[in-house]
Amino acid sequence: MPSDHLFVYGTLMRGFEHPMARLLGANADFLGEAKCQGRLYLVKHYPGLVLSDDAADIVHGELFRLRERDALLREFDMYEACGEGFPEPTEYLRQMIPLTLADGTASEAWTYIYNWPVTDLPRIASGRFLEH
Repeated sequence: MPSDHLFVYGTLMRGFEHPMARLLGANADFLGEAKCQGRLYLVKHYPGLVLSDDAADIVHGELFRLRERDALLREFDMYEACGEGFPEPTEYLRQMIPLTLADGTASEAWTYIYNWPVTDLPRIASGRFLEH
């Protein structure tokens, strides 16, 4: 069964006054803080996550359980301009990734992986978008 969990690390996190962050907050249950192995880059006013094999590369975010998985994933795919109907390569890809919850529990969730080159983008070394 496909996961109803979504890991967010940028403008969809709690506290952002963005319509899509409000949509997530109103239609999903916050499960807690989580982290994944990856690198975070500042794309423009929003971040991009690139997965990494280096255990020292950590991206911090939040884990949600989507109440209406399919409908919400369609909305977020449109917001991230990825999936069916968007010209490839899309800026983001939705992908299932492994996560670690704040209590050390392993989990997995959908997230949006940045899919364009990061060569000229500044890295957010802390892995925390809110601290950049």
